[in-house]
Amino acid sequence: MTLAPYAADPAASRGREFAEDREGARGPRSEFQRDRDRIVHSIAFRRLKAKTQVFIAPDGDHYRTRLTHSIEVAQIGRVIARALGLDEDLTEALCLAHDIGHPPFGHAGEEALREAMAIRGGFDHNAHTLRVLMRLESPYCDHPGLNLSWELLEGLAKHNGPVATPNWALGELDEAFPLDLGAWPSLEAQVAAIADDIAYDNHDIDDGLRAGFLVLEDLLELPPIAAQYRAIEARYPGASNDQRLRELVRSRIGLMVNDVIETTRANAQGLRSVADIRAHPAPLAGFSPAMAEEERALKGFMYERLYYHPEQLTAASHARDVVSRLFAAYDQDPGALPDEWRAALPEEEPERSRHLADFIAGMTDRFAIRECARIFGRAPEGLRNV
Repeated sequence: MTLAPYAADPAASRGREFAEDREGARGPRSEFQRDRDRIVHSIAFRRLKAKTQVFIAPDGDHYRTRLTHSIEVAQIGRVIARALGLDEDLTEALCLAHDIGHPPFGHAGEEALREAMAIRGGFDHNAHTLRVLMRLESPYCDHPGLNLSWELLEGLAKHNGPVATPNWALGELDEAFPLDLGAWPSLEAQVAAIADDIAYDNHDIDDGLRAGFLVLEDLLELPPIAAQYRAIEARYPGASNDQRLRELVRSRIGLMVNDVIETTRANAQGLRSVADIRAHPAPLAGFSPAMAEEERALKGFMYERLYYHPEQLTAASHARDVVSRLFAAYDQDPGALPDEWRAALPEEEPERSRHLADFIAGMTDRFAIRECARIFGRAPEGLRNV
């Protein structure tokens, strides 16, 4: 496959933070393939299997978690990258790693950690993703972190665009290994960001319908979705409602992917290098104006009907309470920490609190629930609603 002139080139990578001895390197992998493999084999990636996507610690086996969400993002990202002539391996690695910094209970857990850390620099899951990959996840003998390529780390730091004021975590890492935070990232990183939107816009519909928080009649209030669903009814008159709904989600993903490919290809016309991508004054990967308007309407609907559903807000409140109580418990009694975390606990602030936040952010939903039960003598209630 011939790559576009503005694709990231693994042979021209800006390298890794720490020099590595390549003697005995396993297999003929590019730098970005090595990145992807390190992510897939990491403990932090495996923990995503039990972290909230939409529903907290769901009992049902068919709901998405952060892990299955990340896999779906990677599948969409690779399709777009291939069509645009970008490096698929870098795109896939970015998609797989983008949510590794999420604490338990999704955004509710993040809010609780941000509040607990408010006077100690705060907490941000995007910056924490870099902290996990560059410092906390350290399986190798000769350097901290996974020692990923500059392009992978740059893309994770800036997949939502340039960072004007990095928080303490990203600031420390950028000082150690500068990531050019003021420029736009590679087109691979921009594709990973839009693939994330496409994935959750559509699979959250699927999960919301399955859980009964969304109903088809309400979804059909959105004219583009109604038109698609009526076309599916006409095309498949004998199909069940469940099959038609799955076809709806599939066709929505296809429409959005094709729109991104066409729009991004047109936006990047005339650009000749990855440097041109980074120097461009605006993002290049994205939806057409018409699709962007449809997507905004869909997001508004999902916030109103699913994310801000009263039951969801109640569960989120209980989740924030769990994380806040755990932080306070470890802060007051470090003896409640596991031995290795207690032994490494700094004495001075803010490092001490940041260490506690690192431990809590790494928890899965179920582990946080078990810890709460162990420390306080009873399991928290009101967390599960599916």
